[in-house]
Amino acid sequence: DLYRKVFVFRKDPSDAYVVLRAKLEQPLQNFTVCLRSYTDLTRPHSLFSYATKAQDNEILVFKPKPSEYRVYVGGKFVTFRIPEGRRDWEHVCASWESATGITEFWLNGKPWPRKGLQRGYIVGAEAAILLGQEQDAFGGGFDVYNSFSGELADVYLWDMGLSPDKMRAAYQSLRLPPAVLAWKSLSYEVKGDVVVKPRLRE
Repeated sequence: DLYRKVFVFRKDPSDAYVVLRAKLEQPLQNFTVCLRSYTDLTRPHSLFSYATKAQDNEILVFKPKPSEYRVYVGGKFVTFRIPEGRRDWEHVCASWESATGITEFWLNGKPWPRKGLQRGYIVGAEAAILLGQEQDAFGGGFDVYNSFSGELADVYLWDMGLSPDKMRAAYQSLRLPPAVLAWKSLSYEVKGDVVVKPRLRE
């Protein structure tokens, strides 16, 4: 249970990462991924990387620069432009549904204009899920200049789209529906220089 704790990725650039183990029975036709990050990086960095043997960017939440997030599904991406941050915690949720290709992006509890991506695609279930690195091969192929440095917390993955109420609940750390990856019952393995510490502030 990592409640009120964070992963601290101490080095920049870094070769460290955290492997997450999800209980996924079948391929994903819908998903929502949420997480909280705190960093002073201005270079590109990966926040959440879900790779299959067929596709290294099966699901990827990536920040190429301070004013932009990218959400990848099946190797294709859409871009969400955001105001340049105040160097504070940023909470992001990205959800996608195969039937319509609709991709939602929420930043700090507020939705951005929806975009279309990979309608009809199915996300594979046999996945390597990593925090802190962007996979260019299944479980590896890292470029340290896409690595994350800073603090990560409140990581969740659902095999469904969350309602607006639940998106806001995730931002406020309220009660959430059962997830395939949940911060409060996370199965993980640290590889390299990552430390679990209490969160310093809300």
